Amino acid sequence: MNILIVVGIIVLLGIIFASMYNSLVRLRNNRENAFADIDVQLKQRHDLIPQLVDTVKGYAAHEKETLDRVIQARNGAVSAKTIDDKIAAENQLSSALAGLKITLEAYPDLKANQSFLQLQEEIADVENKLAAVRRYFNSATKEYNNAVQTFPSNIIAGMTGFQKEIMFDLGKNERANLEQAPKINF
Repeated sequence: MNILIVVGIIVLLGIIFASMYNSLVRLRNNRENAFADIDVQLKQRHDLIPQLVDTVKGYAAHEKETLDRVIQARNGAVSAKTIDDKIAAENQLSSALAGLKITLEAYPDLKANQSFLQLQEEIADVENKLAAVRRYFNSATKEYNNAVQTFPSNIIAGMTGFQKEIMFDLGKNERANLEQAPKINF
């Protein structure tokens, strides 16, 4: 009778372990799938940036440094391999694009150009989609991190190599920009 109780407890613990482990695997896969959605939007963004830079070059030939920074950041983002590297590279690209937006304010003729306006619309659409999939990714990451850090699944996570993952946030440069009041010119 005692052996049956011990065997029953061992089987029950095995089922609980397997259930928690499988839950962690599902959450990790959900996070990776969410990042795959981000990758699709990033690919579109990366494809549009050379078109944007070429369009701007015609009007702003002397803004070479800003344009080079955008291209360099884009190339870094395209070549990033891991999720963490992609997040860091995309934060740099977002910062470089913000610098380009500031530069564009000095070119009213460019802002009226049809191809530029269409390109700007496409980029805005991709940026909106990117924001939506980033929110989903961060939600999936939060859910995963909660499971990795809360009891009792944190025990299984620690034993099987699951660890806390980073969110896709603004990055230090963008966060610093948000802390400054916007400049409004009339």
